[in-house]
Amino acid sequence: MDDLFQVDYEGPDIAGVDEVGRGPLAGDVVAAAVILDPARPIAGLRDSKKLSESRREALASVIRERATAWAVARASVAEIDELNILQASLLAMKRAVAALTPQPGYVLVDGNRLPRWSYPSEPVIKGDDRVPAIAAASILAKVQRDGELIALEKAYPGYGFAAHKGYPTAAHLNALKTLGVTPVHRRSYAPVREIIEAGGD
Repeated sequence: MDDLFQVDYEGPDIAGVDEVGRGPLAGDVVAAAVILDPARPIAGLRDSKKLSESRREALASVIRERATAWAVARASVAEIDELNILQASLLAMKRAVAALTPQPGYVLVDGNRLPRWSYPSEPVIKGDDRVPAIAAASILAKVQRDGELIALEKAYPGYGFAAHKGYPTAAHLNALKTLGVTPVHRRSYAPVREIIEAGGD
C-alpha cells in the first residue's frame, strides 16, 4: 500500500477516525477511532464501502485483535434531530477518540471537518481509502452500525432495515408511508418530517 497518504507526523500513536450513517433516515450515527500497531500490520484495509460484508466482518475482527487501541461511539437519533447530522457526526467522532486508551498524539479524520477538541489533528479528504488507520475506523464503524440496523429489523418488522440499513430506498419510503414513523427514525430529515406532518406518526 505504497500509495497511502503520509503525514509529516510519525509515530505509533496516530489515530484514524471515521463515521458511518449520515445519510440514513433511521438509527444512530456511529463513529470509530483506531490506533494501529506498526508491529502488527493488517493487510487489505480500505474504504469499508468498497469491501464485501464478509470481508468487512473478517477485517473488523483482525482490527480489534491487533490494534493498539480502538473505540466505537455514537450520537443518538435524538441528538441528530437536536444538533443536525454534521454536528452529531462530529460529536460521535469526539466521543470515539476520547474513549481510546492510550490516547493518541495525533488524529487524522476522514473528510474536511474536524471536531472541536485539543488534539493535534487534520482532516483528510477520502482518508478512508488513503490512510490505514482511517480505513480501519471506517470498517469498525460500518460493521457496528450495520449490525445495529439488522437488530432493528427484529424490533420493527416490515421496514426492511436489514436490507437498506436505514437509507431512503423506495422500499423504505413506502414502508414509512404504510407503517408510519418509528422512534428510531430521524424526525428532522425531510422524508420523515413530511410523513409526520401528513399524520403518519
